Amino acid sequence: MAGTRESEIKAAATSASTEAPTRVMMGVNESTIKGYPHASISSKGAFEWTLNKIIRSNFSGFKLLFLHVQVPDEDGFDDVDSIYASPEDFRRVKRRDKIRGHDLLEYFVKRCHEIGVACEAWIKRGDPKEVICHEVKRVQPDLLVVGSRGLGPFQRVFVGTVSEFCAKHAECPVVTIKRSAEETPQDPVDD
Repeated sequence: MAGTRESEIKAAATSASTEAPTRVMMGVNESTIKGYPHASISSKGAFEWTLNKIIRSNFSGFKLLFLHVQVPDEDGFDDVDSIYASPEDFRRVKRRDKIRGHDLLEYFVKRCHEIGVACEAWIKRGDPKEVICHEVKRVQPDLLVVGSRGLGPFQRVFVGTVSEFCAKHAECPVVTIKRSAEETPQDPVDD
């Protein structure tokens, strides 16, 4: 199966080298340990893997597409202790969330510009697994790269995994990058 994945990646890169750059979409999220604007361990790991194993030194042959999906709380209120007394209070919270997402994406965009890789980045709201698959269908990248926390079967039942869902449902080849063992926090659900 690994050979199949590698051949899909190489085929996508080879076909694009004579035409437009290979478009690699990456789903990225904030750290559950540090919060905004810090990228999660898995997102950073997947990004570094993409730079080192796919792009290598062919900076002009690729375009990275960064998607961050913000997840609204189940009740729709992000700040439990906040008091909302006017419509402006809700607009202020939405602006704050948008700024946080931009700060997160800035890390990836800045790194791409430093090394000369073309990129785009955008934010959506909703269920990450559903939104990522919808955006794959809309944008039609050559490849989707997502990070994985490497949860065991018991934890996956309760937490669920975006990477597994995307591997099954995204309409393009999907590469899932597990974070390294030395980067795993004490609670593997954290990222």
